Amino acid sequence: MDFDLSSEQIELRELVIDFARKELKSDDLAKDERDLCFRREQWQALAKLGLLGLPMPEEYGGTERDLLTTSLAMEALGYACPNNGLIFSLNAHLWSGQIPILKFGSQEQKDRYLRRMVQGELIAVHAITEETSGSDAFNLRTRARATQSGFVLSGSKCFITNAPVADLVIVFATEDPDLGTDGVSAFLVDRGTPGFRTSSAYDKLGLRTSPMGEIFLDDCEIPASQRLGGAGAGSAIFNSSMDNERACILAANVGTLERQLEECIERAKTRERFGQAIGKFQAISNKIADMKVRLETARLLLYRAVSLRASGKRASMESAMAKLYVSECMVRSSLDAVQIFGADGYMTEMGVERNLRDAIGGTIYSGTSEIQRMIIARYLGL
Repeated sequence: MDFDLSSEQIELRELVIDFARKELKSDDLAKDERDLCFRREQWQALAKLGLLGLPMPEEYGGTERDLLTTSLAMEALGYACPNNGLIFSLNAHLWSGQIPILKFGSQEQKDRYLRRMVQGELIAVHAITEETSGSDAFNLRTRARATQSGFVLSGSKCFITNAPVADLVIVFATEDPDLGTDGVSAFLVDRGTPGFRTSSAYDKLGLRTSPMGEIFLDDCEIPASQRLGGAGAGSAIFNSSMDNERACILAANVGTLERQLEECIERAKTRERFGQAIGKFQAISNKIADMKVRLETARLLLYRAVSLRASGKRASMESAMAKLYVSECMVRSSLDAVQIFGADGYMTEMGVERNLRDAIGGTIYSGTSEIQRMIIARYLGL
């Protein structure tokens, strides 16, 4: 497959890099992390540049870029913006919030939500994970009971990215337990709906500027028009969302891998021990060579999965491969970066250790590494 970038894609990459360096810098990112600070003004800056609307049709304020071009923009963000949490929240909004509504929503739902999401007025995400589900995604206790005018939702969700700040949540709930997976539907729930509430942000290891929390649905009544995609469409909506998310959500990590490599090369050239630059020692140069190999192979695997999705093809195995490989490359290279920077790499003020903490989540969210291996094995007939 030919992954030579067009002049338009190269121009977009440079635009995003320049924007991120100027508009997304933080005076004290370490403090933002300690305070679990999600900056709404930075979200608005992302919207102003058009990054919230890259894959969206022009009629909703988007620029209708294909998935590969959108992923290239996310890669550029990962390269130039050290705030991995902000980028993670952006990706959750795009792939599990906007795209499902675009693909499965009624015209009324699209008109009501999509333009406001592209403009940064609404932050969205989907909510499926529960204490009893997680990797067993459709083992849901949240119920949707039909009424004369709509549905009453009862249950709770946990580990939901963007939950504390979300204005719109796609809630997955079971309408008919006897139908199993076919009994799961998706519902659009606005913040402020009676019976809907969220927790404060979790205090977690990494991606600390991306708020994650719980959602509670206490006899939350919504009109019938808020069901997304029809009765029993929850499985199709979730699986389609995961194919896109697994293929695209780690594009920013590819950019971070590139920035990390450049920083490690510079460190290896300027830090001296035993009378010479540490890069002259094979123990260090080998680590950097491995980082370069991980970067290029991760990029190729990601581009292949995204290109397949962009052409309208199913790419469940390829997406799982990209998700597995890029996330584990990020952990391995982040560990190597800490070693190359030595004691400085262990200090929070340098920001080197931040990438390691943020990387670990990549092996868990959107399906654990173990689940990705199961998906790949299934497609191999095992």
